Amino acid sequence: MDLSSVIVTTGGSAVFFRLVNAGVGTLPMPESAVRNAWKWRNISTSGVHSFITAIWAVLSFFRHPQMAEDLIETYSVFSHALVSFSIGYFIYDFLDMVLNQKLNQSWELLFHHIVVISCFGFSVVTGHYVGFAVVALLVEINSIFLHLRQLLRMANIAAGTLYRVNSIINLGTYVVFRINTLAWMTRWLVLNRDKVPLLAYTLGSVGMAIMTVMNIVLFYRLLRSDFLKNSTRETKKEKEM
Repeated sequence: MDLSSVIVTTGGSAVFFRLVNAGVGTLPMPESAVRNAWKWRNISTSGVHSFITAIWAVLSFFRHPQMAEDLIETYSVFSHALVSFSIGYFIYDFLDMVLNQKLNQSWELLFHHIVVISCFGFSVVTGHYVGFAVVALLVEINSIFLHLRQLLRMANIAAGTLYRVNSIINLGTYVVFRINTLAWMTRWLVLNRDKVPLLAYTLGSVGMAIMTVMNIVLFYRLLRSDFLKNSTRETKKEKEM
C-alpha cells in the first residue's frame, strides 16, 4: 500500500473536519449551548463524521461483498480510503480535545482515540484487516443518534417526543451496532487466531477489551439517564397520587 496516499487522505480528512468545525461555529446556536460553544461545535463535527462514515462503511460492503468473506486480506480502494479518512478525524478530534479540554474531562475519549488510531493505522499501513476495521466503523450508525442525543440535551430539548424517539433508536442501535458488532468481532478474532500474527492479535484483543468495558459503562449510563430515571419519576408520581 502506498504510504503517501494514506498520509494525503488522513491529512486531508483532519483538515476537512477542522473546516467543518469552523463552519459549525458560523451557524446559529441554541442559547443554552452558547456557554459551552466548543462542546457544541465538537459534537456537531463528530456527528458529521458519524454520518459520513456510517454510510461509507455500509457502501464498502455493498460495493465489495467479497470483503465480508475475508476480513484479513480482501479490501477495495474505497474501503481503504474510508479507514484512512476516519483516522484523520480521530487525529483531529484528539488534538481538538487536548487543546480545549482539561485532561480529567476527556481522558476516556483520548484513550479511546489512541487505541483506534493505533489499530486503524496498523491496518492501512500494512494493508491487512481493512475489512475488520470497516466492520468496526459500523458502530458509527449508532453514533449518529448518540451525538444527536447530546445536541438535544445541550439545546434543552430532553423532554419532548423527538428526544424520546431518538433515545429508543439510540439504545436499539447501540445494542445492534456496538455491543453485537463488538461481540462478533471478538468471536471472529478468536476463531481466526491461527491466521493472525501475534502483534495484530495482541493489538486487536487489547483494543476490543478496552472498547467492551467502555461500551458497557456507556450503555449503563444511557439506560440510567434516559429510561431508569424516567421510570423512577413515574413511580414516585403514582405513589403521590
